[in-house]
Amino acid sequence: MMIIIEKLNGMFPDAKAELDFTSPFELLIATILSAQCTDIRVNKITKVLFKYGNTPEKMLAMGQNEIKEIIKSCGMFKTKSKYLVEVCKKLIDQYDSKVPETLEDLMKLDGVGRKTANVVVSNAFGIQAIAVDTHVFRVSNRLGIVNGKNVEETEKQLMEKVPEEYWTKLHHQLIFLGRRVCKARKPLCEECILKTECKFYKNK
Repeated sequence: MMIIIEKLNGMFPDAKAELDFTSPFELLIATILSAQCTDIRVNKITKVLFKYGNTPEKMLAMGQNEIKEIIKSCGMFKTKSKYLVEVCKKLIDQYDSKVPETLEDLMKLDGVGRKTANVVVSNAFGIQAIAVDTHVFRVSNRLGIVNGKNVEETEKQLMEKVPEEYWTKLHHQLIFLGRRVCKARKPLCEECILKTECKFYKNK
């Protein structure tokens, strides 16, 4: 495992979240929007959205229709606009307009699953966590670090096999590897510095 970590550190030494945000609230909203949508697209949307709604109160004052209009280039924009309104209401009513710092409280918010909650606690609050998206799931299983049938199993196994101090950075590094090298349909195996450690490559 440490060989993989060392090689990833060499390949992606500065790996971090590619969503643009300046506060925990902005990260929470951007991460909700990122479901089935690229970070590049989300960053274009939030550049406009956060001009008018960078706090729960301001976003709620915009109203769902205006939010929907701004985020309409994002997948599932109708559902997401409802989520954003409900999230802002709950943050104001139950959390004094602050984003909660625990997975349990975050997952009580509309549109926030375990992956989104892990992204927020790790990137907004510096708590070590492994958020398993499609890239992390695919790459960690291909490499043979884990053998998980779903994202929950994959997260649990990664937490067991990877030292905690590497969780957050490894999450970003696996995403970078998945986007740039270990692609879903045509992985660039011959270019990958992890091919000698990779179960998928050895079984090809």
